[in-house]
Amino acid sequence: MRLRLKQGPTATRVMGIGSTQPERVVTNDDLAEIMDTNDQWIRERVGIVERRFAEKDELLVDMAVTAGRNALADAGVEPSEVDTVIVPNCTMPSPIPNAAAQVADRIGVAKAGAFDLNAACAGFCYALGVASDLIRAGSSRKVLVIGAEKLTDWVEPTDRANAIIFADGAGAAVVGPAEEPGIGPVAWGSAGELVDMIYMRDHQYLAQEGQSVFRWATTQIAPIALRALEEAGLTPADVDVLIPHQANLRIVDAIAKKLRTKGAREDMVVADDIRYSGNTSSASIPMALDHMRKAGTAKTGDVVLMVGFGAGLSYAGQVMICP
Repeated sequence: MRLRLKQGPTATRVMGIGSTQPERVVTNDDLAEIMDTNDQWIRERVGIVERRFAEKDELLVDMAVTAGRNALADAGVEPSEVDTVIVPNCTMPSPIPNAAAQVADRIGVAKAGAFDLNAACAGFCYALGVASDLIRAGSSRKVLVIGAEKLTDWVEPTDRANAIIFADGAGAAVVGPAEEPGIGPVAWGSAGELVDMIYMRDHQYLAQEGQSVFRWATTQIAPIALRALEEAGLTPADVDVLIPHQANLRIVDAIAKKLRTKGAREDMVVADDIRYSGNTSSASIPMALDHMRKAGTAKTGDVVLMVGFGAGLSYAGQVMICP
């Protein structure tokens, strides 16, 4: 007796992108009123001008639903066409129930395969790779991937090292079959021996060894981006848009600089969404892309190189064609 296996399409693409942010804008001056900091210090240290904080009654699931609906509208895809929902996140208030099943139900994706994925700030790239492979294996037809975070639930409000960085929001992508490849292979991995660099203090508040994380990210992430390009059969000169996880503007700039020493063009557009959105973990890459498309700095057909990295320590990168 031989088992029968499904066979999906050979290629996938991102069909649409969407995002959402809370309405509440928090400036550096606002933070200076509750902790020992100031606007210049924050801008020089992490590059952030302002960020968005959700209200107490605004949930991660609420933001995920809005971002998911926006991505479906952008793709011209009805909820009934989606059969799988993946919500990468690391900030649900409890591990059960997961976010994905709730989001799928509220959006109207009936009987969806639905699961959360926790690779922290690398979560969106992990989930995009999983979504692409599910479709190519024939396990799914169309997948809705939503990176959503409410980091303010897990950051001590007066912690100068972390409260200035983290924020809330959600970004989503609709992934479907394609005749030509629109999503490259995922280049991923982890450095579990460094797990203590980002952790939960007293099981309550997010904490990190900031300088150690900075050194790791500025030396180890550019090679991951180069590996993603190589696996997609491209070179740095092919990249139109670079979107690293929006962790720290100095880290973003360092990654871009290293890629340019390897042949990336001077006119390569580099995401700097962290300036006005802060660090939103798994939401940062899709949210940055959505904002760049609306601003006209990322255009349909552009070659986009994404690379996420964060707690775990987990990292992942891939190339996609901008929808």
